[in-house]
Amino acid sequence: MKHAFRAFRSEPHSRAGGRLYEIILGGQDGMVNVLGLILGVASATANLQLILISGLAATFAESISMAAVAYTSTKAEVDYYKKIEAQEKWEMRNKTEAEKEEIREIYRKKGFSGRLLDAVANKIFSNKKVWLQDMMVQELNLPPLQKKNPLSSALIVGVSAIIGSVIPLIPFVLGISIASAMISAVVISAIALFIAGAIESRYTVGNWKKKGAELALIGMGAAVVGFLIGKLLGSAVI
Repeated sequence: MKHAFRAFRSEPHSRAGGRLYEIILGGQDGMVNVLGLILGVASATANLQLILISGLAATFAESISMAAVAYTSTKAEVDYYKKIEAQEKWEMRNKTEAEKEEIREIYRKKGFSGRLLDAVANKIFSNKKVWLQDMMVQELNLPPLQKKNPLSSALIVGVSAIIGSVIPLIPFVLGISIASAMISAVVISAIALFIAGAIESRYTVGNWKKKGAELALIGMGAAVVGFLIGKLLGSAVI
């Protein structure tokens, strides 16, 4: 096979890293979207009940939407991998010599030649499971698929979205002024995003402070956009 297939998203280095990715994805998205919306509504009205209703409605809508996206994207990724794997198996059975030559060419480019190349290639050919995996990784750039369950991914992302969405709503139920609640919502959301980024750095390359600041800045930038949209929509409704 000469086509360069790519996975829909890069595979995390570990199952824990994959789950962390899903948690941060859902939490960040829920937090940023709800923060932007309630800031927009709060800037257009002093009606606390309306602010909370808008925030809660957005919370559940966001969680359902994110869960659905997580389910469909994970299922599509798994289906895609299995389809390519099945196609590769077929070619190994029906185009055996061509597939063997592809393996030899891969290792030839790595500097193997002569008897050493033949020995390496024959060792790979002796185990069809290893041969298949080598083709998937070396030729198609598709690492072994971690065990993924679309339903569990949807649940994790959905629950994370709810938790993230609730964070900016907390100040509005503390009995403080609307203005103070808005400022507090921004501050605690930025802190939460910073912490999430710092934790993420454990599974990626980068300084935890830089990662935390990066995620917080990206989140706040997205919240500003959401704020402007929310303000326009809030003004239209009010």
